Amino acid sequence: MVEFLTSGPTSPSARFLCAHGAGAGMTTPFLAAIAAALTERGIATLRFEFAYMAGRRAGGAKKPPPRAERLIDEYVAAARAAPKGVPLLIGGKSMGGRVASLVADRLCGEGLIAGLICLGYPFHPPHKPAQLRTAHLKDLACPTLIVQGERDPFGNRGEVEGYALSGVIRLTWAPDGDHDLGPRGASGHTRRGNLAAAADAIAVFAKEIGQRD
Repeated sequence: MVEFLTSGPTSPSARFLCAHGAGAGMTTPFLAAIAAALTERGIATLRFEFAYMAGRRAGGAKKPPPRAERLIDEYVAAARAAPKGVPLLIGGKSMGGRVASLVADRLCGEGLIAGLICLGYPFHPPHKPAQLRTAHLKDLACPTLIVQGERDPFGNRGEVEGYALSGVIRLTWAPDGDHDLGPRGASGHTRRGNLAAAADAIAVFAKEIGQRD
C-alpha cells in the first residue's frame, strides 16, 4: 500500500502527486514549502517515498537510489492509488520528476493523469553536461511544466534553452535559482519569492489543464 503525506484543501481544484529527490525524502523544507504554497492556491499535494527512501526512514540501511528506470513501477502504483475526482498532476523534485516523466505519456494516454510537473529537472549530472537525460523529452506528448533555477547545476538556463525538447513542455525559470530554486543573496531575488512564483506557475498550469479536460 502506498502511504501518502497529504496536504491541501478538502475540496481541491487539482491534486499533485509528488515524489522526492534522490538523496532526501518527502519531508524536506523545499517540498513542505511547495505543498504549503499550493494549498494556498487550492491544490492538494500527495507526497510519497520510493521504497529505498522509506526504508531509510524506518531505520534501514542507507542504500543509494536505484536507477530511475527501476522506480517506474513504484511511481505507477502511486498514481493508481491516488484519489480520483479532480485532475491529477504527477511529478516531483529532481529525480522524482524524472521518474514521473518516464511514465507520463503512458498514464496520460490512459486518462489517469492530466499533466506532468518537474521541480528542478536533472537534465544531466552536475559538471557532466554531455550526459543528457533528455532523449524521452523530445517526443513527450503529456502536457508538462518544468520549473528550473536559472543556474541549476543539473541544467542551467543557457544549457536547457539549447536542448531539443517537445513543444508540450513549458519552462518557468526561477531567477538566479539553484537546484532548490534559491537565489544568491546579492541577486535581488529571494527564495520565498521564487517558491511563490513556482507555485503560481503550477496553479496556472493546473487551471489550464482542468479547462482542457
